[in-house]
Amino acid sequence: MKIAIHHTKGSFSDRWIAYCEKQGIPYKIVDCYKNDIIQQLEDCTALMWHYHHAGAKSFLFAKQLMYAVSAMGKRIFPDFNTAWHFDDKVGQKYLLEGIGAPLVPSYVFYTRQEALEWISNSSFPKVFKLRSGASSANVSLVRTKQDAVRMTNKAFGAGFTQYNGWPNFKERLRKFKKGQTTFFDVCKGFVRIFHHTEFSKVAGREKGYIYFQEFIPNNDSDIRVIVVDKKAFAIKRMVRENDFRASGGGTILYDKELFDTATIQLALDVTQQLNAQCLAFDFVYKDGKPLIIEISYGYANEAYDPVQGYWDTALNW
Repeated sequence: MKIAIHHTKGSFSDRWIAYCEKQGIPYKIVDCYKNDIIQQLEDCTALMWHYHHAGAKSFLFAKQLMYAVSAMGKRIFPDFNTAWHFDDKVGQKYLLEGIGAPLVPSYVFYTRQEALEWISNSSFPKVFKLRSGASSANVSLVRTKQDAVRMTNKAFGAGFTQYNGWPNFKERLRKFKKGQTTFFDVCKGFVRIFHHTEFSKVAGREKGYIYFQEFIPNNDSDIRVIVVDKKAFAIKRMVRENDFRASGGGTILYDKELFDTATIQLALDVTQQLNAQCLAFDFVYKDGKPLIIEISYGYANEAYDPVQGYWDTALNW
């Protein structure tokens, strides 16, 4: 057995390599961006690649390569069940509705007319999202029907860029004031107002659909539960000041007493139902019951180092 690892500093691969070396597991560093990647894998039994959701290059081919390698008879991480819906909120809507999971009510339309008819009969606020984006990027609160109509006209007109420089700059500035990032990072954000990311240029504009979720009020946080190998661990992420978004905000709580077992059980059950290797769930609550906002296989691993333990499938801590 030899595991092929595509290494990107700061990703899961740092820990995969350290684990293989500690346990004496044969591994090989490969480069998935090279034309001969299939030949690189000839002496390997598995491929592991923590590809980024907003990588300008991996966006073009990562899933296709991974599934091709799986067709060769090699094990992969992430596999198809784990990752086909990664960074695709519309795909997740269909998936979670299809298995009857308690998803925050979500709505997607592929014509302007259908969207406008729905808006005229709906109450607001609602949450607008692009199908891709993490850490609360491409997410905004639509407070009125007029705002929803404006967003719809844009969705079926010029469309939306994958990177919105001004909100991103304000978020970096907020984190700098709280001591959560550097002045250099703020400067980078300022430059990005005028020069979009390479990913945004490659991915192009999002258009031809519009996606909303119900706004679930009275949540000062969300709960992130991650399930790996039938083990679940959790963090509580507080919303930003004067905002409704928690993901990427930087204020995280870890005490075990903050998490109810019904939420943990739900995450374990859905992961098993989807036959996924690893899933991260974002939950909010309505009338005390957990609702799934979205799911993902990848996440910023450093944020979870302080967790105090995990639950097994019998909810033993």
